Order: sequence, then C-alpha cells, then structure tokens
Amino acid sequence: MSKLNPHTKHREFSGVYGALSITIFLPTLIYFFALITNQHYSIQGINIDINKIIAQLPSNTQALINLFFDAICWKYYLSWFFTLVVFDQIIPGTILNGVKLRDGTSLVYKINGLAMSGILISVLLSRLFTSEDYYLPELEFIYENQTKLTATTILFSFLLAVFVYITSFIPLRSKNGTGTNERILSINGNTGNIIYDWFIGRELNPRIGGWDIKLFCELRPGMLLWLLINLSALHHQYHNLGYITDSMILVNFMQAFYIFDGVLNEEGCLTMIDITTDGFGYMLSFGDLAWLPWSYSLQTRYMSIKGNEVNLGIFKSISILGLMFLGFYIFKSANREKSLFRNGKISNLKYIQSEKGNKLLVEGWWGLSQHINYFGDWLIGVSWCLPTGFQTPLTYFYVIYFASLLIHRQVRDEMKCKEKYGKTWDEYNKIVPWKIIPYIY
Repeated sequence: MSKLNPHTKHREFSGVYGALSITIFLPTLIYFFALITNQHYSIQGINIDINKIIAQLPSNTQALINLFFDAICWKYYLSWFFTLVVFDQIIPGTILNGVKLRDGTSLVYKINGLAMSGILISVLLSRLFTSEDYYLPELEFIYENQTKLTATTILFSFLLAVFVYITSFIPLRSKNGTGTNERILSINGNTGNIIYDWFIGRELNPRIGGWDIKLFCELRPGMLLWLLINLSALHHQYHNLGYITDSMILVNFMQAFYIFDGVLNEEGCLTMIDITTDGFGYMLSFGDLAWLPWSYSLQTRYMSIKGNEVNLGIFKSISILGLMFLGFYIFKSANREKSLFRNGKISNLKYIQSEKGNKLLVEGWWGLSQHINYFGDWLIGVSWCLPTGFQTPLTYFYVIYFASLLIHRQVRDEMKCKEKYGKTWDEYNKIVPWKIIPYIY
C-alpha cells in the first residue's frame, strides 16, 4: 500500500457477505419485477400467483441462454450505450474541473447534458411525427422485451464492473500529481479482497482517454433508458386502449422533469459523494445501468397493463403535481442555501464553528434538519407513486427503497462528521436534532 492509496479498513454492507448478497438479491429483484408487471401476468394487490411466475421462468439451459444472450437485445443495447459514448465525446460542452484529488490534481470534465438532451428529444419528436398513427417500433420493442433487456443490462453492468476492476491494476501511462504512475483508488475499495473491491469499486475515477466512465454511467445510459421505458409504457397504453390516461401522462411528465433536471445540472454531480469518494464497481455499475431504469419505471410499466390504468381527474392531478414541485423547491432551495453559505454569499445565518474552522449551518433550511434536502427528494418520489392509486404496494416500492437509501447515506455522513468535527458535532446535534424529516426523524 502507498501514501496515495491507503489500505481500506472499514467495510460497508457487512463486508464480503453483504456484497455477495446484494450482487445476487438486487438483480433477482428487478428480474422478479419484470415477471409480475408484463402482458402475461400482473400482480394484483398483495396476491402473487406463483404458478404464473414459474411459467415465465427459463425451463432449460437453452431458454436461460436466450434470456441473457438474446442477440437482438444485445445489438440494440450496445448500439444505445456506445452511441451515447460517441455523442458524449464529440458534442461540445462546458469544461469544468472536478474536486481536488489526493494527488493534488483535478480531473477535467465536459458538461454537455443540454446538447445531449436536445438531440434525444429531436430524434424522438422527428420519429413521432413522421410515423404512421404515432407508432414507434423501437418503443414497442422495449416494451415487449422488458425481461430480456433487464437481463441484458444486469449482465452488461457485471461485465463493465469486471473490466474497470482489472484496469485498476494497470499503471497510468502518464505521471499523476505525486510523480508516480499509480491510479487513484477509492478510500472505500482498497481492502485487497477481490470480491469486495470489485463490488464497491477499486478505482476512484476509471477513464479511457477523456471518457469518464463513472460520470457517464451516472447520467447517460441508465437515466435516459428510464425515460424511454416510460415512453414505451405510454406508447403501449395509447395503442392498446386508444387513449392515454392522465395518470400515465402525469408520471411521464414528472419523471421526465426529474431526469432532464439531473442531466441539465450535471455539474452538481461533480461534488456528490458518488463522484468524489465512491469507487466505480458493480454497486454503481448495476445501480446506474440496470437498477435505476427498471426499478424507477415500475409505476408506468404497471399502469400500462390493461386493467391497471388509473384516471385521476384534474384535482388529484394538480395536487400530486403540487407535491412534486414542493419537493423540488425544498431540495433546490436547501442546496442553493448551503452553496451560497459555503461561498460566503450569505452572512446572516447562524452557524457554529469547529476547532479546525469548519462552519455548520444551524439556521434556515439546515436548521430544520441535518439533511432537509433528502426530505425534498423523498417527497418527489412520493409524487411519482401516488398516481398509481392504491392497487398494489408494488408501485410504492420506490419510496420505501429510497427512504432506506437516504437513511443509509445519513448514517454514513453521521460517521464521517463525528470523525471530522469531533465535539462540535455533538453540539450541532443538540441544536439540530432531526436527521431528515423535521420533528419526525
């Protein structure tokens, strides 16, 4: 081990056993989602018909191979992924520096989300208005091959994680900031255990030339595939029912708003823990490329099935939309307040100062809870689920999962802040006792 890349002592998720459990359980879960939200079988309430699920499972080795290695699905997915890679590289954008790394240098990033989004929207609109009866075979292909595409993204994310793990051992071709050829490894993924480091991510920022694999996967193929899956559900409902329900339009609009907000504000990702601290391994690869598009799209996929459609009416639609914008307001306003405070542009808010000179806000949004922005983000998720009504708990999976994710992040932050701020953190906890939801948690 070196000074640049210290040995990782703390292991998250209970170490290797937790990493293996997640690696097996979460892909199985999104495959299970595909089995209970399709044209052949749709879960109703909490009742699961095991026989109908078993009937969809591969019955022999050849069927299993066809599931994971469907040539057409792989051709389309690889075309999708690497076309986005090419666009990411050739489309002009704003050049920004990331945070300072342990070797004293900063990576250079090209921010071109606006142009990328404009191209995708233009292609979709041109296809829509030149098609007959608004029928797009590419959207229908996504809808009819959800199970195989789920398997394809799972396997691809696995292989990508293997690739970046292997390349993390290859020395850099040029010197880093310390004058060596060492790659900068994640402080969380340098245990020496193959399974754990592969899962959590060994290298901090794996790159091929100017292509930053981690930032790309964070915002491009998975996020935009989520948009296409939603549109495929809307497309299917229109051609199946002859009209589109207000609930389907609402979820598509709210989630598209969220997706494009993330893509258009990608510079904010440069200071997120995913980019600054976490390595890129199977956890992020699978999360970005498979988990996100197939678990976040459950609402539209479920409502696209005949018999599951929901008609909300104007009052419910406006109320749900209002909840989403309330969540956005809390999330954006709180983050903006913290950013202005850090940059010295707000001086009238109360704060406490640690012995090392670090300042902790105890007023404004950040006086309400330690992670008030998490609360706003969670409210956005609630708004996505409400349009589905209360037919089944399945469509509320996201808010339950997201709550557990946010609590996990909060606990991680708590551990780091205790170590960073010492006694000041204890004082801060007395002034701002609520973790995420004011007066509740």
